[in-house]
Amino acid sequence: MPILEIRPEADCKFDILSLGEVMIRLDPGDNRVSRTRSFQVWEGGGEYNVARGLRRCFGKRAALVTAIADNPVGRLLEDLLLQGGVDLSHVRWVPFDGIGRRVRVGLNFTERGFGVRAALGCSDRGLTAASQMKPGDFDWEAIFGQEGVRWFHTGGIYAGLSESTPEVILEAMAAAKKHGTIISYDLNYRPSLWQDVGGQEKAQKVNREIAGMVDVMLGNEEDFTACLGFQVEGVDKDHSKLDPAGFKKMILKAVETFPNFKVVATTLRNAKTAGINDWGAIAFAQGQFEEALLREDLEIYDRVGGGDSFASGLIYGLMSGESLSGAVNYGAAHGALAMTTPGDTSMATLAEVKKVMKGGTARVAR
Repeated sequence: MPILEIRPEADCKFDILSLGEVMIRLDPGDNRVSRTRSFQVWEGGGEYNVARGLRRCFGKRAALVTAIADNPVGRLLEDLLLQGGVDLSHVRWVPFDGIGRRVRVGLNFTERGFGVRAALGCSDRGLTAASQMKPGDFDWEAIFGQEGVRWFHTGGIYAGLSESTPEVILEAMAAAKKHGTIISYDLNYRPSLWQDVGGQEKAQKVNREIAGMVDVMLGNEEDFTACLGFQVEGVDKDHSKLDPAGFKKMILKAVETFPNFKVVATTLRNAKTAGINDWGAIAFAQGQFEEALLREDLEIYDRVGGGDSFASGLIYGLMSGESLSGAVNYGAAHGALAMTTPGDTSMATLAEVKKVMKGGTARVAR
């Protein structure tokens, strides 16, 4: 029996559709954000990164739903998005008011960290076009019913941007569910998004309402605790202890509370230093658990986007009819590879993912 009943490829224009905000990431390289004199420019956003990974690494037909301010910075973002190969036909271009008083493009300043200095992110995303999206802005019936979408993905970052964004998510999910589209959601808890609007209490209220519509729930142990209120036994406050048994109890509690969850998956990460992490994953479906290979002392170049690349690998495996074990190992391998390159998005190839899954070495390929 297949893990998920996914709409036939021939009946749909898109394999994956993501809803969320995409920001311009400004990367100071080896410097600090507060001390640098130059930045490398990337695009990135938790929900978008999943669609891009499925397009660029796994060859799936991917599309994005978002809104962008129509000014030169927004067009820079468009240029970066075009390089990612994701369909932009459902991007809303919002007229710019001249100075960003009413609408602007979000910026994400991120430094990678080194040794005992952790990675650091500082977002500047108030009044962005995507945060101001409202129910009724998109014809979801046409998107899911007429064009057809096999898989819809969004997450807790977009849900935390404003009062209206959770309403947009629920509107989209209702249409997706009506037309048999699989719905995945990455909890992606970011304290900075919620600190001025009610903190964890508000995050839980919003995410627990959305959770009732989700088929595939994703996150790490901190996400499940902060967003859904499930505690992991035996895990210390900074979430540095890997305890698969505790995570399994948490997942079972989540499935008991939300029986609509067909698949639950969580990444396992122990950050020993900014550049050395233990990395693994657990997935649950049809009454069974599967664990990905735990990679101890994994060398990290840029940890941002590792969870998103795990999600895209897992989705690829499930969409391709792989076993649960195969799907979670696709996710873990893709996430590991994504963290070996700069920027939020994956630069890995499917051949590289399969090689890592088989235990291939880093010996030079000529």
